[in-house]
Amino acid sequence: MELLRNILVGTWVVLAHMAPYLLLGFVVAGFLHIFLTAALVRRHLGQGGLWQIVKATLFGIPLPLCSCGVIPVAASLKAHGAGRGATASFLAATPQIGVNSMLVTYGMLGPVFTIVRVVSAFISGLLSGIGVDWLAPDPADAAPENDGEDENNGTAPVLPAWRRFLKHGFVTLPRDIGRAVLLGLLISGILGAVLPENFFADRLGQGFFSLVVMMGVGIPFYVCSTASIPVVISLMHAGISPGGALVFLIAGPATNAATFTTLWTLIGKRGTLVYLAAIGISALGAGVAMDLVLPAAQVQEYVAACHTDPLAPWQHVAAVGMLVLLTVHRLPRWGRSSG
Repeated sequence: MELLRNILVGTWVVLAHMAPYLLLGFVVAGFLHIFLTAALVRRHLGQGGLWQIVKATLFGIPLPLCSCGVIPVAASLKAHGAGRGATASFLAATPQIGVNSMLVTYGMLGPVFTIVRVVSAFISGLLSGIGVDWLAPDPADAAPENDGEDENNGTAPVLPAWRRFLKHGFVTLPRDIGRAVLLGLLISGILGAVLPENFFADRLGQGFFSLVVMMGVGIPFYVCSTASIPVVISLMHAGISPGGALVFLIAGPATNAATFTTLWTLIGKRGTLVYLAAIGISALGAGVAMDLVLPAAQVQEYVAACHTDPLAPWQHVAAVGMLVLLTVHRLPRWGRSSG
């Protein structure tokens, strides 16, 4: 019973620290959805080339799309004429960090970690796109596919801006990431209750080997960019370095089974292998750079706050509101006809 209590308390504490920033992220994501739509992204990506890779990466970084949510958007990009490199860069950069994840990272891991995480997402997106364009280019006779989608055929009703803002920020986005965030919080609570402080530091150390281990854990581990933050909070409390945490934050969201199968279809076998190699190289490089520029003690101040600082009443209120947002869309609707 004591272990269960520690898990529940640890989960709630992390949720309460995370909720205000995540709520603000939903607000910003709602506004962003009005001005930076998937249709706009598709229109501004051409057939290929370095500039298209840069644009695909820049478009993808702020979009609040998780590892699975990015897949249909990337498929639509490819169908509308985006090259393999641009598609790969979009798939690499977008799930690593969105505007909501930036705000949560800032609140829980600090401004330096946030900046390095954004820069790492940009570099890994570029590296993935350039590598695919160079080593697995589009076939010479490739042409844009016609997926039957007409973005503005005048038949679909267009919601007012304020309704699109509310629907995306407080319905669609919480529904899409709710399960992953709740699972990440629960894993955080379990790790915090089970693993003693500095558990990994005493066993893995702080060197390059620990980064390789975290990459091995992150690649098969399905987690979205926001849900991964409470997990790395607990891992860092157990002794993982900031670099190791960053490796997990890159490898986890950017690689999973659904991404592999999508890449295999969109950019081919060789392109998929190049993509995985680019993610691995960029993750390890970013981890090494993070440990060089950011002392572990500086991040530990934020990590310790998530475990020791007393919670204010408004944080409990924010946590309750966040819990409602993340779960209400998954509750059965009473009275709905089974037919």
